[in-house]
Amino acid sequence: MMRSAGQERATSDRLAAWFVAKGATRVEADILLPAETLLDLYGEDIRARAYMTVDPVQGEMMLRPDFTVPVVQQHMAGGAEPATYAYSGPVFRKQDSAGGRPSEYHQAGIEIFRRDHPEDSDAQVFALIAEVLGEAGLPLRPVTGDIGILMAAVRGLETSTRRKQALLRHIWRPKRFRALLDRFSGRAPVPKARKDLLDRLAQGSPVDLIAQAGTFTGLRSEAEIAARAEALIEDAQTPPLRAPEAALLYDLLSLQAPSRAALDHLHGIAPMLPAILPAVDRFAARLDALAARGIDTDTLPFEASHGRTSLEYYDGFVFSFHAEDPALPPVASGGRYDALTAVLGQGRSIPAVGGVIRAGLLARLTGGQP
Repeated sequence: MMRSAGQERATSDRLAAWFVAKGATRVEADILLPAETLLDLYGEDIRARAYMTVDPVQGEMMLRPDFTVPVVQQHMAGGAEPATYAYSGPVFRKQDSAGGRPSEYHQAGIEIFRRDHPEDSDAQVFALIAEVLGEAGLPLRPVTGDIGILMAAVRGLETSTRRKQALLRHIWRPKRFRALLDRFSGRAPVPKARKDLLDRLAQGSPVDLIAQAGTFTGLRSEAEIAARAEALIEDAQTPPLRAPEAALLYDLLSLQAPSRAALDHLHGIAPMLPAILPAVDRFAARLDALAARGIDTDTLPFEASHGRTSLEYYDGFVFSFHAEDPALPPVASGGRYDALTAVLGQGRSIPAVGGVIRAGLLARLTGGQP
């Protein structure tokens, strides 16, 4: 089906107007953003997904990959609290294959900044998006998750700080996370290249050997190379994860169940992994808040690994709504990103949650009638 930019824009604006009618304030966000902020947030990986350019005065710039970062920046620069914002406009993402998803598409969304009752804010965002999508008459499948539970489980492991940091850094890269977990738990051997390098480090100068191997060099100083070598040696000497802890983490990664059943399961394993207890309590409070807003939490799907391939700022509740065709991206998605407000707040922070709707996809699925 040919994409209609005008129809997509009109649908997006109508969705934003709907959020405004529910109490949000309409805001605008810059399309061209300083790249430094997003590179600091996501690292160099973002270059593979975003459109970059260079301004002779402002330096590296990036076409807006989403609305959340610029809206958070605006709010943290002086927005009143509490606040609820709505927006509409294009975002830009590189795609992996030709002829598939568009590189430019419109999003409409809502963001809530509120210090008290964060679980109620989670429920409010989810319920509002479920309501407006329900008015479109589409048979969409919701999925929810909670990255905060997985992060709490990792932070509570009895292992080195380096290993916990490595797992936390790769939570949004499921294959890399699983590979690390397999190695840290002893289920997978040390990769041959890493083992060979460790063998050589045991025999000579870290700087000389690494430089000869061409590993970790480039623009790194000798001190940085030596520190990296020390980290490799320390990691090799770190004992594997305790078998019960590893088993619980694997169990958590694979957890998929209706939300209330998932909560019962998490209550069952929490005494053996006590670090997750506060996050499980927040999950329970969120389910109660969702039920109070008319959401059937007995059947609402929950997946503990859901949301781990999204942009890397979610740190709690996550959700998405999917059409029947599994090849399509989510029609809507969102989640909680408390840590992001601290990163962008220059010493200030506030709990925050938001969600977006892909207006063009919604228009396509409804024949232009959101």
